[in-house]
Amino acid sequence: MAEIRLTNLAHSYAADPEHTTDYAIHEMNHVWEQGGAYALLGPSGCGKSTLLNIISGLVKPSHGSVTFDGVEVNNVSTQDRNIAQVFQFPVIYDSMTVYDNLAFPLRNMKVLESEIDAKVREVAEILELSSILQRKANNLSADQKQKISMGRGLVRDDVSAILFDEPLTVIDPNLKWKLRRKLKQIHERYNITMVYVTHDQLEASTFADKIALMYEGKIVQFGTPRELFENPNHTFVGYFIGSPGMNLLKMTLSEQGAELGGITLSLNEEQRALLQDVGNAELTLGIRPEFVQLSANQNEDSLTCTIQHTEDLGTYKIVTVLLGEHTIKIRLDEEQQIPTQEAYLNFPNQWMKFYADDYLINSSEEDSNE
Repeated sequence: MAEIRLTNLAHSYAADPEHTTDYAIHEMNHVWEQGGAYALLGPSGCGKSTLLNIISGLVKPSHGSVTFDGVEVNNVSTQDRNIAQVFQFPVIYDSMTVYDNLAFPLRNMKVLESEIDAKVREVAEILELSSILQRKANNLSADQKQKISMGRGLVRDDVSAILFDEPLTVIDPNLKWKLRRKLKQIHERYNITMVYVTHDQLEASTFADKIALMYEGKIVQFGTPRELFENPNHTFVGYFIGSPGMNLLKMTLSEQGAELGGITLSLNEEQRALLQDVGNAELTLGIRPEFVQLSANQNEDSLTCTIQHTEDLGTYKIVTVLLGEHTIKIRLDEEQQIPTQEAYLNFPNQWMKFYADDYLINSSEEDSNE
């Protein structure tokens, strides 16, 4: 197990990068603490796999350093970093039995056969592979093969960390939840540093204690699933996390309050103070669909909107309304009655987030790259 620290790390695949657009990974500082269960979350092309490959040693960074427990490993080979990496597609030896696949890393390390047998059987029991240890791997299902890939990392006592690069991509959807739960159990049992790369927020939230959300080569926020949901410090975090994502409304300031494309939203003194020094920044109001209040009755702070359509998803409803120029999503309980055409909505003050040039204003969060 190891603490993995990234210091002033940046990477470009270009030989002579000149512009920020030349970088797949923009300069960052980040720490994966020893024994933590982490997710590296983001859309395709944001730099997740590149960052994972830098940690494992498959890619050497253009700038900065990677350290394991304070020791720089930039020039250390992948093999000597004692990293186990599980890829999207299972990497196993089809001609070997399940037992021999699991034993292979230990045999390479010249471990005694008696110790190998004990470790292989321990890991096989955890991964529910005991009944097929003597079967050849070539005829196994995709989820069984992926379990073997995971097991090859778990049998090693010297492993610094296990890195998962979208490991459930080829797994049947009905089995994914079982494997996610199994990974969580493994982490709790062995306390191994684990970094799990995925584009799926559900996978990230169910596996990880903390999530690093990447966007355009940067970690824009690092925190618990709840922190990313309730207090996104970047508009992309608000948009990407949640189903549906945060409502993001372009706004300007006036003496009356926030101008939302022909609609005026009153602001209290605290909100006015928060927005007084934004200069020429582009302002955005964000609010989660879960926190928007919809009613058939008007009150003094409510805004008039028009119901466009409703999606009944069984346990909840998604209502789409038009507020001036803005389309807003509202998530409501299944039993709540929906007005037919005109309705009124309220934005509770505690759930309104204000962004200047996409970053949360006066964020109490620590720097997202720390």
